[in-house]
Amino acid sequence: MGVFTIFMLILIIICLIGIWFASDFNRFQTYIIRMNEAEANIDATLRKRFDLLNKSVTIIKANTKIKENVMENIENLRSQKISNFDFDRKLYDLINEFNKYKELYPELNQNDTFVKIDIELSESEAEIVAFRKYYNDIVTDYNKLVHKFPTNLVAVTCKYSHKNYFDNKDMTDDETDDFKV
Repeated sequence: MGVFTIFMLILIIICLIGIWFASDFNRFQTYIIRMNEAEANIDATLRKRFDLLNKSVTIIKANTKIKENVMENIENLRSQKISNFDFDRKLYDLINEFNKYKELYPELNQNDTFVKIDIELSESEAEIVAFRKYYNDIVTDYNKLVHKFPTNLVAVTCKYSHKNYFDNKDMTDDETDDFKV
């Protein structure tokens, strides 16, 4: 074999490795973009729920004889810097409190705006469930790329790491108390 043939063989191997690397790199980028999109959808839905609950406070106070703070935790949420997962958990608690007021004060169901908020909160629950599932499905596929050979070589090179699911579970550790109900 001549020097030229060896040089061409090495060049072809380098090109094939480059094409493989670029292809897997682009797969990672696709998953990262999809995760960001899912996070943005989750964030928008959570903010919508927050706004609806915030709006309901005024309606609850105006249509009942409650003098104390209604859903006082909603004011605290505004100033906190928390993850979407924690924000979702706290909104879930506030929605339970909203439902408690709905049951305790049937006159609230006579208010059209209150009923509209209730319907929109129910619709947003279906949205958030779908967005969580979509996000977790993407994270599953992404984590497969991070952990499986040969794509894990690209992950190590580009410093892509394992991502937790939306509910903050990390399936790679030995910790079992991170399962939230």
